[in-house]
Amino acid sequence: MRLKITTKNKTTQKSALTSAKPQRATPAAGVEAAEKAIERELRTAGFPMEMDDLKEYVMLSHKGISSEVFDRAFNKLKEAGRIFTNREDIVLLTSSAKLHTGVVQGHRDGFGFLICEEDGPDMYIPPEEMTKVLPGDIVVAREAGTDYRGRGLADIVELADRKLKRIVGRFELRRGVGIVVPEDARICKTILIAPGRSLGATPSQIVVVELEDKGLLTNSPVGHVVEILGTIDEPGMETEIAVRKFDLPYKFSEETKKEIKRFSDSVTKSDLRDRVDLRDIPFVTIDGADAKDFDDAVYCLPLEDGKFRLLVAIADVSHYVKPGCAIDKDAQLRTTSVYFPRRVIPMLPEELSNGLCSLNPQVDRCTMVCDAIIGANGLVEAYQFYPAVIRSAARLIYDNVWAALCNPNGPEAKVMEHVLGNVQDLYDLYKNLIKSRELRGAMDFETVETYIVANEQGKIEQILPRERNDAHRLIEEMMLVANTCAADFLQKNKAPCLYRVHEPPSQDRLEKARATLAPFGVTLPGGDSPTPGDYAKVLESIADRPDKAMIQTILLRSMQQAVYSPHNVGHFGLAYDAYTHFTSPIRRYPDLLVHRAIRGILRRRKYVPKILVEPNEAEVPVQTREIICKAKPDDKKKVAHIDLWEKLGLLCSAHERRADEASYDVMAWLKCNYMQKKLGQVFKGVISGVSPFAIFVTLEDLYVEGAIHISGLGDDYFVFDDKSNEIYGEDSGLRYRLGDELTVKVARCDLDARRIEFALVSKNRQSRPKTEAKRKTVKSSAAPRKPAARKTKKAPSAPKKRS
Repeated sequence: MRLKITTKNKTTQKSALTSAKPQRATPAAGVEAAEKAIERELRTAGFPMEMDDLKEYVMLSHKGISSEVFDRAFNKLKEAGRIFTNREDIVLLTSSAKLHTGVVQGHRDGFGFLICEEDGPDMYIPPEEMTKVLPGDIVVAREAGTDYRGRGLADIVELADRKLKRIVGRFELRRGVGIVVPEDARICKTILIAPGRSLGATPSQIVVVELEDKGLLTNSPVGHVVEILGTIDEPGMETEIAVRKFDLPYKFSEETKKEIKRFSDSVTKSDLRDRVDLRDIPFVTIDGADAKDFDDAVYCLPLEDGKFRLLVAIADVSHYVKPGCAIDKDAQLRTTSVYFPRRVIPMLPEELSNGLCSLNPQVDRCTMVCDAIIGANGLVEAYQFYPAVIRSAARLIYDNVWAALCNPNGPEAKVMEHVLGNVQDLYDLYKNLIKSRELRGAMDFETVETYIVANEQGKIEQILPRERNDAHRLIEEMMLVANTCAADFLQKNKAPCLYRVHEPPSQDRLEKARATLAPFGVTLPGGDSPTPGDYAKVLESIADRPDKAMIQTILLRSMQQAVYSPHNVGHFGLAYDAYTHFTSPIRRYPDLLVHRAIRGILRRRKYVPKILVEPNEAEVPVQTREIICKAKPDDKKKVAHIDLWEKLGLLCSAHERRADEASYDVMAWLKCNYMQKKLGQVFKGVISGVSPFAIFVTLEDLYVEGAIHISGLGDDYFVFDDKSNEIYGEDSGLRYRLGDELTVKVARCDLDARRIEFALVSKNRQSRPKTEAKRKTVKSSAAPRKPAARKTKKAPSAPKKRS
């Protein structure tokens, strides 16, 4: 079969000049003019004014501003925090009074941050001030000095607006008065329930409360119960709480439900228009045993001189989800699928995610294909993108693929006999791609990922490490090829998009990492600017050490967080100059945006994204915001619609973190519940974290982390050394450092705080592992080098080389 790409004729757009007559100002425009007039009057006066005087001056000097328009403009300015009024109706500009307006961002440890609306650094809100507000509140604050890190301290003086409408928590009765204790530790207030509006809730039930008014800084908000979820011990309750606690959209809109009904259950003839027919190519999907949606299918063909032709077919979600439609709005609101132990909240309706878009076996599916030629050195020599229709030949599972590669005559190989040759070709290509990884100095962290075995009630029975093999790595490398080709394609065509950017480590993180590594006898080379290759050398040097996992953890903690941004600064961890996400449009909105941008290039139409959901900066963790801001070049060239892409990058980064935090919250609750049965039991563990107030210990074999408060370390005055990341006793000299082995007892499990507490039993002073110590043997991960005999299938014509 020959590859033939059919393109549509370019359409021309007619344009005409039309004359416009002057029109009367709209009410919205009048309000905007009134806002400017109010601010101008206050600025000119140079001092606070009484409300009535201000209104009189503005209306006299601006004939078009009525009393109604003034009131609307005044309220808008007040809600936005640009003006401030006290109880005597004295009005002043917040900027002139050195006041700051911003959005409150809470932290589960009781403190918070003020995300300032004006340009300038965020401010720290101490715990006592957080008792006045709720996360998401728009407030006016006075700067009250600085903290020990040099950050401005915020003293809350006015609550301008309250964005948080619903809160999930535990219903209680105190002296006959109904209250709700929030499940979210970031909320430092209890909610008063209006008399007769508890919906019949009984003490200890989990409920959802709707706030009735914004309240005052000193008072508890008042609300009424709108939903009773049940008791905490009901199956799946921890997930129901997390969904509402993190405000995860879990219901699709009625408009989306109507749109879904318009789709056919299968690919139609009209869907095939302008697509390359690849249904005779034996693509395969390789995923986990419990996977339900399949974004990607792969096929490769050996060429001469050790080269390969790789075809990565990705579900063409952009064909079905059009910009601005109801499904698109719901997808942008979510931006990612959220995975819990026993439940998934999909980004797209299941009719698409598990059905029409999923690359299920033996059915026609629309895809966007990355077609690449890869040299014997693992480097991409040429590539092209095009829409296609495929029919996956098999749905394979990682463990079965690995078993078949290790034993081509085994039972797993027999089951996939019709595609085994393709799988073996993919593995041969993988070996070439590993050469490329080594050439560019990419890091290869092998951290322990765990999964839970749950009972019928959804509670943990066992926590086990997830075993990774070369079948997992094979697919990861194929996806990296497609993602880097997509980034290069967009960059060369000067098409704005969202890159996946990963900044190099900051100086303070480097200093801390080197000080923490020193007791391990490990040195991170590279000076102030270590390269990915420097990290890779350290990882290679510790590959056979028993303390490898802890050293990897230290290196990982020195890294910045990866975020989405239209400003490409490369990906440090993967050692790529340009990288994006292209391969998972079913579960990630940035991938869908990348598909649309690529489709725009292929059709010679520039894709301009739509903002359907305004990003809330209070949702973006301070660290994430700082990284995104750093990624913006100071002297950036004006790119059309770059502000839209920046907003989408902020939204996607924030919601990615939100999904991670929600998943972590559920796992933390399940682990607390699991460890309650082990109260008083003694375990061995390793110090996995150190803070000024506690050390954190991960139990061997159980993969559960708990804390030992600094007061429980012994009869001494213990000091936290931030540089070396350790705690030491001033009198005894006893030190607690990462990697130290301890024996601990399970002392307390706090389900509300998702916190496990240990009591120290003993410490092994010679806990620093030695490289020559006895260690567990690891099975060789080498797979058969000789692929089994197989037939090859003729593939589409190869892409032309690109400069």
